[in-house]
Amino acid sequence: MPRTVVIDCFPENVQKYRDGYAIVAIDVIRATTTAITGLAQGRRVFPVALIEDVVGLASKLQNPLVVGELGGNMPYGFDMTNSPAELSQRTDVERPMILISTSGTQVITESAKCAAGYVACLRNYSAQIAYLAGRHDKIAAIGAGSRGEFREEDQLCCAWIAEGLVRAGFEPENDETREIIRRWSGAPPDAFTGGKSVDYLRRSGQLRDLDFILSHVNDLADVYLFQNGEIVKLPAAG
Repeated sequence: MPRTVVIDCFPENVQKYRDGYAIVAIDVIRATTTAITGLAQGRRVFPVALIEDVVGLASKLQNPLVVGELGGNMPYGFDMTNSPAELSQRTDVERPMILISTSGTQVITESAKCAAGYVACLRNYSAQIAYLAGRHDKIAAIGAGSRGEFREEDQLCCAWIAEGLVRAGFEPENDETREIIRRWSGAPPDAFTGGKSVDYLRRSGQLRDLDFILSHVNDLADVYLFQNGEIVKLPAAG
């Protein structure tokens, strides 16, 4: 039986991959980058899908840092928006982070219903490839999507992970996956900067997050698994 990899997008499509697939949740701008940045600091990170989940979880944690955005806006009472650059400057790493975003944290939480749910971004894409290659036969790289679109930065990250798996002996599951891999193969990390996500960061005065993302490509050798409501760091493969 061949090992396969597929690229898809949007939280609602995760359900298509419950039968034996390992999911890789990807939201480069910005949820998975923020989550992984927190984990790299040594924080505990708890992603949630619904705003209603935040209050209940916060009551169970010691002085949590409540982070995120919905529809591009930080909800009232949150400590900070979904910003990896801002998070990287904080020193209160003992505070566990609760994270919510418009679609990225939904992809992460939906992955709990699949064989395994990993969390990746450009910071750890090579480590993610190496870890997956020897452990799963069916892998789905799922971009978060935004406003009904598969955004360029998530396509690029999904494509790079899928291409690495193809080199390790996996087969693309469909023509769309092949096309996305082809489109982004050999592209520089900043190839997505003409997209709508970066335009949003520019218009909202948050380009420091873009600078952070582009200056932290492939700088982590760890992989991250979502289990029991928390993202945990695993040792890198090999």
